Amino acid sequence: MTASGALPTQTIRDPRLDFYRGLAMFIILMAHTPGNWWNQWIPARFGLSDAAEIFVFCSGMASAVAFGRTYQRRGWVLGTARIGFRVWQIYWAHIATFLLTAMALAAFDTYGNFDKSYIGSLNLGRFFNETPEQLAGLFTLTYVPNFFDILPMYMMILLMVPIVMALAKINLWLVAAFVSVVWFLGQGALLDWLGIGWLQISLLAEPWSDREWFFNPFTWQLIFFTGFALMSGWIPAPPINLWMIVLVAAVLISGFMVSTVAVRELGFDWVNPWRAENRMWISKTDEGVLRYIHFLAVAYFGWAIAGPQGRNIVATGTSILARLWRGIVTLITKVGQQSLAVFLTTVVLSRLLGFVIDQTGRDPLPIAMVNVAGFAIILATAYAAAWFKGQPWRGAAKA
Repeated sequence: MTASGALPTQTIRDPRLDFYRGLAMFIILMAHTPGNWWNQWIPARFGLSDAAEIFVFCSGMASAVAFGRTYQRRGWVLGTARIGFRVWQIYWAHIATFLLTAMALAAFDTYGNFDKSYIGSLNLGRFFNETPEQLAGLFTLTYVPNFFDILPMYMMILLMVPIVMALAKINLWLVAAFVSVVWFLGQGALLDWLGIGWLQISLLAEPWSDREWFFNPFTWQLIFFTGFALMSGWIPAPPINLWMIVLVAAVLISGFMVSTVAVRELGFDWVNPWRAENRMWISKTDEGVLRYIHFLAVAYFGWAIAGPQGRNIVATGTSILARLWRGIVTLITKVGQQSLAVFLTTVVLSRLLGFVIDQTGRDPLPIAMVNVAGFAIILATAYAAAWFKGQPWRGAAKA
């Protein structure tokens, strides 16, 4: 670890950050759209980790740039105030996104004559049957509906940033200890295996059952603060050398051997029993250690192929292919720059696209058209969000 005072000083946004976060948005839309068989070929099917880790890791890096500088320039109190304001924004985004999605599903069931219950598809029957109680739970985050875990998780992690920044002023090893201990205490299956399950820290997603938040914020903060620490300069970037490449390749190959694709395409029938027996090491809810290691390998691979400052991402040639690639990179990067607005759109859009798939069928052409339409909508969302953030109405008046 480097000196505790180190924080990001660059003023130019790292293109790798926005490119990979934008890429994650496209993957998340495909993954979340019901009935979309394109999601059988997303990167998650080839290993243990998935686009959720990319999103949270990049969010940690972006938070180091945005909030870390505030802590550095304006102090702990104002830095924490900015964190609180961001949490407040995300809280209302979470509430609005859920209510909009619930309204859309209710409209499908109320005004359409469909065999499928769209309210039931997200297990929202109790919300509509016991609305007063569930509204209270929704607003107090004691009720976190299926499919709506990631923003509450993000809020909880952001609330840990002031603690991390206070510890960083003392010693970075205290940060490492805090993040590691909190992650360990969130490992429910591992703690049960060790006979100390009573130590587990987690949050219930609904008051009538023992269902926990699908994304346990106490474990997923490890991914977030890994990105935060790297961007802050608290830990050095890993070297690119033959030994690291061999090690990372071994991890990625091992992950593929126990992947969904290995079972589906190669007939590795032993994988499912292995995954069941080793759930504590690969749990998505608790960000198991093997899942974390796999993601670090994926992140290293992405960082290495991008080159210094993302030089390999942004092609400099003048050929048609180079210009085409630059255009694609520009589009993906724009999505990454507006990731919150795009993510909120994907939550609602995925359910709408799933409805369209139910009506048009799952043949290759309609599926392709639905996915392309979804990509176009999130691109339009990114450009619209950037336009509004630019506040064009504040420019010089027309002559």
